[in-house]
Amino acid sequence: MNPGDTQRRPWIVGVSGASGTPYAAAVLRALLGAGESVDLVVSRASRLTLLDETGISFRDAHWREDLRQWLARGANGKPDTFDVREESSADVRYWAAGDLAAGPSSGSYPAKGMLIVPASTAGVAGVALGLSKDLLQRAASVTLKEGRPLVVCVRETPLNGQTLKHLVSLDEAGAIVLPASPAFYAGATHIQDLVDFVAGRVLDAAGVPHTLYRRWKGELGGASRAD
Repeated sequence: MNPGDTQRRPWIVGVSGASGTPYAAAVLRALLGAGESVDLVVSRASRLTLLDETGISFRDAHWREDLRQWLARGANGKPDTFDVREESSADVRYWAAGDLAAGPSSGSYPAKGMLIVPASTAGVAGVALGLSKDLLQRAASVTLKEGRPLVVCVRETPLNGQTLKHLVSLDEAGAIVLPASPAFYAGATHIQDLVDFVAGRVLDAAGVPHTLYRRWKGELGGASRAD
């Protein structure tokens, strides 16, 4: 951004119907904590997953209230684990998944890139094939054609051959394929640590600074010792 240029350039965060809504919450908290603007797209299927995993109904008319409740919840399901105040989500813009006239559906809409967290196999297929069946898929296709960073945090196991082909296609198109695969060298002691590791790797791929996990320092046994 040039000096004096105050044009808003958000990260688009797409949440698909795969299990793993705590990953999305951790990414959103960290983006907002880093002072980034966010455009949020929550697919229809992900609303069912969010309701099942957290008990939260994500409603278009009350999305800001529902988002704060979601972001405050820990990965263990405990409410009010994180202090999420109204002002912390002030620079979030929400777009309904069915709104194909939304800003992120156009390449002329200013955005830094897009993070799909978690990415379902159906979402992966839709983006790889260029189906643009909803705003999430359309925004991802636009991100690729504009040459902007696209991080696809796929959350499924096992992966069949067709999905693997779709992931290869996304890699060849310039996307970063990042499986939701937590590591243990960072010294995880709670489920939130494992979630934060994956969220941190997503942000690493996007080039967004964060302090979500302890980085490898080339010392064996470092995970068992305090910094």
